[in-house]
Amino acid sequence: MPSDRTEVLLHKIGQLLAEDKEYPLDGTLLHADVGPNSVGPSIFKDRGDHIFYPDPDLDRLGDARLDLWEAQEGDERWEEIQYFVKDGRLEVIFVYPDELDPEEMSLERRDKVVKQYFGDRPVVYPDWDDEDSFTD
Repeated sequence: MPSDRTEVLLHKIGQLLAEDKEYPLDGTLLHADVGPNSVGPSIFKDRGDHIFYPDPDLDRLGDARLDLWEAQEGDERWEEIQYFVKDGRLEVIFVYPDELDPEEMSLERRDKVVKQYFGDRPVVYPDWDDEDSFTD
């Protein structure tokens, strides 16, 4: 059972994700690799016929996820979080080191997780060279 601090931080992450007025919170997957002083976040939005990857706010979301990781109790710490909002329901899965394939690259792992939640629909990434193209 999550601690009160964990519950507060999960709610904070949801609030930060909900601030994106361009894309609704429903159908959002936050996937992140987390470790000491490092966060590798990815956000995916269900857009019907495709999945959109908006540019994440690394400062605010990264800090909240790192706070969540640091709030863990005990010796074993999770290394990955899957935070999925669908039909007004929140599903949070914490993945621990012994559940990860050490041979698998983090981007390969992320792609598998996205497929698990969204199926085979294509993922549309922004044009990283054009700052004005962060819409789908």
